Amino acid sequence: MYEIRQIIARLRLGESDRDIARSQAVGRKTVAAVRTKAQVYGWLDAAGTLPEDALLAQVFVSTRRRAQNVSSVERYREDVLAWHAQGIQATTIRQALIRKHQFTGSLSAVYLFLDANAPWTPEATVILDFEVAKCAQGDFGQGPLLTAPGVSMPFKTWIFVMTLAWSRHQYCEIVRDQKVETWLACHRHAFKWFNGVPHMILPDYVTGNIIDVMCPPR
Repeated sequence: MYEIRQIIARLRLGESDRDIARSQAVGRKTVAAVRTKAQVYGWLDAAGTLPEDALLAQVFVSTRRRAQNVSSVERYREDVLAWHAQGIQATTIRQALIRKHQFTGSLSAVYLFLDANAPWTPEATVILDFEVAKCAQGDFGQGPLLTAPGVSMPFKTWIFVMTLAWSRHQYCEIVRDQKVETWLACHRHAFKWFNGVPHMILPDYVTGNIIDVMCPPR
């Protein structure tokens, strides 16, 4: 279990499957399998604790061995899968089983049942990699309700955020609307704050089209 624990610890640090596989002399498929399992059980959260060896041993058993055992959760399948579909965590599901059915099984039994019957499907992602000053990302997000002198009711706000893709430095500005003129003004303010203009701007909500903003000649 030591090797699996080390892989999980390095995944929590954000290391890639390729780097972990190379340094630990294991296959990338092995690392990917550990990543998938760790994601299912919530072990990739750096703020949480690493699982004990006993739980790791239960999780990473062979499929053949697991199929020979009838889960203690099986008789509550309908409830458990319904709760899982609602986004309820395994720890809460076990507590609900205890209250509703006097369940005596372990938390790892719930984890294993969900792993076998409601496997997590990872979302495909694309890592964006840019050179220095090549790109910035900009978008609006929901801001807080604010009040102002002479205004009787709180009003909605939006937060414009521009992030430099390479350094991750950010500019933020609270505004009252998302009009085109506000959008453009926020960009001007961000460029002034950064004291420069990136080669292109990539709005977070755009998947294919990129707005090119060429730097002016100096």
